[in-house]
Amino acid sequence: MYQAETRGVRVTVTPEYQTDKSDPDESRWFWAYTVEIANLGPIAVQLRSRHWRIVDARGQVQEVTGPGVVGEQPLLQPGESFEYTSGCPLGTPSGFMVGHYRMVTGAGEAFEAEIPAFSLDLPEQSRTLN
Repeated sequence: MYQAETRGVRVTVTPEYQTDKSDPDESRWFWAYTVEIANLGPIAVQLRSRHWRIVDARGQVQEVTGPGVVGEQPLLQPGESFEYTSGCPLGTPSGFMVGHYRMVTGAGEAFEAEIPAFSLDLPEQSRTLN
């Protein structure tokens, strides 16, 4: 589990290797990751967009941006949280992801909530950020 907090928005990520969706013979390794976004602050916040930086073991970088997450732009009142699961294929058996969510407060102020860097390693390997 990896965690970061920005301005009262706590982002927790739990990655999990998906053996059934991976095919090492075809250079395809797949991870699911579950994200919980919790509003620990005193005012409502809405997730408007995401930005991911995905880096494989060869150092190749893929940037992913887009509106919301899993087709939603959740509005979180104080004390509320939102959880979703998504996935990431890699062409190498390890890598890492990091990024941020573009958030907007109930007062209309925008800020970036940090997504903690998290390691994508096979279960039999020790976890390290590449």
